[in-house]
Amino acid sequence: MIVPVNIEELASYVNDGEKTVFFFTADWCGDCRFIKPFLPEIEAENLDYRFIQVDRDAYLDLAKEWDIYGIPSLVVLEKGQEIGRLVNRERKTKGQINEFLASIREKGSVK
Repeated sequence: MIVPVNIEELASYVNDGEKTVFFFTADWCGDCRFIKPFLPEIEAENLDYRFIQVDRDAYLDLAKEWDIYGIPSLVVLEKGQEIGRLVNRERKTKGQINEFLASIREKGSVK
């Protein structure tokens, strides 16, 4: 998982054309800590996606702009367009995240 060091690096992943999962999290978030150990497995099972970890507190303006109010949350972009989101205040499981990513995969790519 890529952890950007600044907003410029984070922004560079938005429009570069790859299917990218932005995983919004925070150190204090219990539900984020619950899913974090499963993230390497989720990445390994979804090699067609690039994963970016976004510290919600460090990038609060971006979180607000993208309507991220509950964490952990995932937003998937391709070619600068949002193609899916799993955004709510509920705990996410590995199975739920894999199903979410599979549903996006079935829709196909942005033209």
